[in-house]
Amino acid sequence: MPIIQPNPHSTLIVGIEELRKEGFTHDFNQCEYHLECKKLKKIFKPANLTITHAYRFEGMSSAGDNSVLYAIKADDGTKGILIDAYGVYANAISPEMIEKFRVEYDSPDET
Repeated sequence: MPIIQPNPHSTLIVGIEELRKEGFTHDFNQCEYHLECKKLKKIFKPANLTITHAYRFEGMSSAGDNSVLYAIKADDGTKGILIDAYGVYANAISPEMIEKFRVEYDSPDET
């Protein structure tokens, strides 16, 4: 299954707003081997997370201004987003870490 879905959103901000409406209210931060939610003071291992949406955004002004917006559900019910920059100067999520996530895209009819 490809990691990126067709993107229905015109901008990253619109994508974030739509996912927030769907209950993805927490922000995940990328660490070397896990994600964290500072607000909840919790650490999440990739094996306990499911990517439900993944949208790529390309910067209008610069090729280095690219990002992927992930909507993620944790096994404990926590729902949040992760914004991952990609490109020449980005500190993107490693392929090894991505492989540990479950990927189960929500149907647009289910959200």
